[in-house]
Amino acid sequence: MGKTADLTAVQKAIIDTLKQEGKTQKEISERIGCSQSAVSRHLSGKSVGRKKCGRKRCTTRRGDRTLRKIVEKDRFQTLGDLRKQWTESGVETSRATVYRRVQEMGYRCRIPQVKPLLNQKQRQKRLTWATEKQHWTLAQWSKVLFSDESKFCMSFGNQAAVNAASYQEILEHFMLPSAEKLSGDEDFIFQHDLAPAHSAKTTGKWFTDHGITVLNWPANSPDPNPIENLWDIVKRKLRDARPNTLDELKAAIEASWASITPQQCHRLIASMPRCIEAVISAEGFPTKY
Repeated sequence: MGKTADLTAVQKAIIDTLKQEGKTQKEISERIGCSQSAVSRHLSGKSVGRKKCGRKRCTTRRGDRTLRKIVEKDRFQTLGDLRKQWTESGVETSRATVYRRVQEMGYRCRIPQVKPLLNQKQRQKRLTWATEKQHWTLAQWSKVLFSDESKFCMSFGNQAAVNAASYQEILEHFMLPSAEKLSGDEDFIFQHDLAPAHSAKTTGKWFTDHGITVLNWPANSPDPNPIENLWDIVKRKLRDARPNTLDELKAAIEASWASITPQQCHRLIASMPRCIEAVISAEGFPTKY
């Protein structure tokens, strides 16, 4: 029987995180998909990587330096643009290799953040909404269960969307148990944006049938939602992780999310009055939040 592969840097980081959470070696091994002995060796410091025997590197140091110069010339280029220029310089390679070399250089592929375009009617609705919430107390904001989604991909191009039926399944099987755990018998207010799945009539009926109050929310307004900052925290923690499989990506996301402290959440809720004031000061235009 051949030897199993060495633990990746992502797996090692996840092992350390889960161990700090008090998970057993068996639970950790099941979570990341490796043997219990591999977990034990890593935690005891006895895990030593074997001599690499994979395929020879397909680019030279000179070629890599050329790519770095191409990247630094314009950091807003796509992988396709980089590959084309690299090929023109004499290095024939695949898009995947370009991606790996860019990662090795410490760069990360990003989609430039674009603030939502707001027409006059939407800006006025944002301003009206913020004015109505201007005098809300922290106690009131603490009753709000904020929601949002974020995309984590192994590669670009996945544009899958959530429809009303699947969204209601998420609410039923994940939101409700979490809300009961957090709020107990106390009432809470649920927040979501105006995505089609959220504003569908069947979704509105679902909330009515369950007796849940929904916080009115202005269109194209991600900036007042504090959970946007939580996604940023998670993605910053994942910045140095390089998962090779979907299971590794899921485990890394879960570990990063679990590391968020209650204090961080409290600080974000405490920022809501300032965020509301920022919307008012901007007269409904997008804010820095």
